[in-house]
Amino acid sequence: MSPQLPPLSLYIHMPWCVRKCPYCDFNSHAANGDLPEAEYIDALLLDLSADINAFPQAHLANRPIQSIFIGGGTPSLISAAAYARLFAGLKQQLRWADDIEITLEANPGTVEQGLFAAYREVGINRLSIGVQSFQTEQLQALGRVHSGQEALTAIASARAAGFDNVNLDLMHGLPQQSVAQALADLQQAIALKPTHLSWYQLTIEPNTVFYRQQPILPDEDVLADIQEQGHQMLLQAGFAQYEVSAYAQSNRQARHNLNYWRFGDYLGIGAGAHGKISAVVNDQLQVWRRQKTRAPKDYLAAVNDQQFATADQHITDQAMPFEFMLNALRLVDGVEAELMPQRTGLPMDGLARQRQQLQAQGLLMPGDARWQTTPLGLQFLNRVVDAFLPD
Repeated sequence: MSPQLPPLSLYIHMPWCVRKCPYCDFNSHAANGDLPEAEYIDALLLDLSADINAFPQAHLANRPIQSIFIGGGTPSLISAAAYARLFAGLKQQLRWADDIEITLEANPGTVEQGLFAAYREVGINRLSIGVQSFQTEQLQALGRVHSGQEALTAIASARAAGFDNVNLDLMHGLPQQSVAQALADLQQAIALKPTHLSWYQLTIEPNTVFYRQQPILPDEDVLADIQEQGHQMLLQAGFAQYEVSAYAQSNRQARHNLNYWRFGDYLGIGAGAHGKISAVVNDQLQVWRRQKTRAPKDYLAAVNDQQFATADQHITDQAMPFEFMLNALRLVDGVEAELMPQRTGLPMDGLARQRQQLQAQGLLMPGDARWQTTPLGLQFLNRVVDAFLPD
């Protein structure tokens, strides 16, 4: 039987924001003056065309796009008219699934109801609102440009504009944050009845202001109490944890993110975007990761020769198990065992030794029907995934 290509998604990166937050290590750049919207849309469409032409055996133009995620930066700085032109150009190059999920990241303070309504009209059907906290003093410590009240206003405006699928991004473990403060943020988020919550701990990353000037963070006991009590609060409110830091109402998991975790394919266009592309070559499944040039000015200049990609990495058979597990084991329920050979082209029995060792340590669930961590394994996920590193 010939290998089957996995589902395909599209990630679009908008690199500009109002200002760079001190904890942020994403490829984001403070906007100075008017954004080059038209030029950037032109570049995105040429970037996509270059990807399609670079991997003819991946049949990218013929595989329906299941989801689109527009991330940043702050994509809500870009006008709805620009997205309408972008989507029209995308449809000329790609097939869209009839029930496609299109997510836009939006930051409170950069949107109002009229803009939300315009986004809805051009086809965006899911919002991810970067709240981070509802407490203004915490937002100021994080360098955010909005207040707690503006976060509430933005969510109300999104609802009024017709969005019924809304994720809230919420952080905990903030500088000097108490358990009570963290849970108050979470309770406020739950009261707003989002369909999805991304609830994750602040981490200090290299190449950020917080790395150079580290704030005082809660100690390990406080962090553990926040995690345990917050998790129970979410479960009681009807949210199910399906990924390390993602909770959703019934049937409201982020389809785009699920495709990542299930080792699906995704095109990545835009400054600094990453993609994963599978193709069948000589009846063998081959997988590549592709990275685009990071600086917006360099990305825009790449229009001249259409060399947007800075690196293509072929994933070897030796590295493939680690790559697969790094994604799949983030899911609380794991994945069915046969997904591994389907998405990697490798036989299931090649990882019997690692499975037995991890099960003996209580880190993987017993049996061989699924790849799934135990609660202990999810807690020590890095240790589990490292077991699949090539020798």
